[in-house]
Amino acid sequence: MFNIDILTSYTFIIVGSGTFLLAAIAGAVGCITVLKGQSLIGDAIGHAAFPGIILSFMLFMQREPVLLTLGAVASGATAFMLIQVIKENSKLKLDAILAVVLSSFFGVGMVLKSYIQGNSNYKEAAQSGLSSYIFGQAAYIMKDDVKLIVYIGVPALVLLVLFYKEIKLFLFDEIYASTIGIRAVLLYGIILVMTMGIIATGLKLVGAILISSLLIIPAITALQWSDKFSRVLIIAGVVGGVSALIGTYISTAYDGMSTGATIILIMGSFAIISLVIGPHGMIKNLRMRRHGGND
Repeated sequence: MFNIDILTSYTFIIVGSGTFLLAAIAGAVGCITVLKGQSLIGDAIGHAAFPGIILSFMLFMQREPVLLTLGAVASGATAFMLIQVIKENSKLKLDAILAVVLSSFFGVGMVLKSYIQGNSNYKEAAQSGLSSYIFGQAAYIMKDDVKLIVYIGVPALVLLVLFYKEIKLFLFDEIYASTIGIRAVLLYGIILVMTMGIIATGLKLVGAILISSLLIIPAITALQWSDKFSRVLIIAGVVGGVSALIGTYISTAYDGMSTGATIILIMGSFAIISLVIGPHGMIKNLRMRRHGGND
């Protein structure tokens, strides 16, 4: 049964507003990496951000969200640059590079986390919230976390709007974009800033393991309904935001359900439905093949 009281509760308003804003912006920004064919870079950076969180905690001995976010950004950016360096100077394919960087950085994070748990030097510092950055703990989002999402998410969205034309041209015709003076390095930097901002703020929401889902699944869903870039961005943002609200409501109404995981489950359901019945989905493709075969 639908419970209207949940929608007016303080917990739902705080958690729902935070998850909605982050998922909506992540959905739109994620379209860029998906269309660029670099979807798994978000997954690698998400895992690579975890050791930065632990190192930040070790340096400052506190779980201040801003400090942990800065650590995540530094670690994720380092991983991204390492991926690019290896890609340019080795014969390895991108998927192999991502696997190596992802597992190495995440392994370092887990080792550091185990180290501080058994070290008397960190006994006085509260470590209870660090595990939430692995699996996510959106149900415990506080007002300060929502403010952090606003401070980082909104500028990312503004960058997307300001550089919309350049990004669109860069995605679909990078060679032509370079001939008219659009610098690939600048756009890669802008895309990295947007992606890293979303990942760093989203780690507490869904954790390092599922963070890439916020960027990939809404984009995949949107691409089944339109092939126009502007519409894809809007649809992806709507899918992300609506999934966040539905997932937050369900996890609030039923005890024991993880908010972040429920949001991803709702997103996945939208994606599967879209892959089947969307205008660019499987049913449409099967019909086209049948008609082509009859001809």
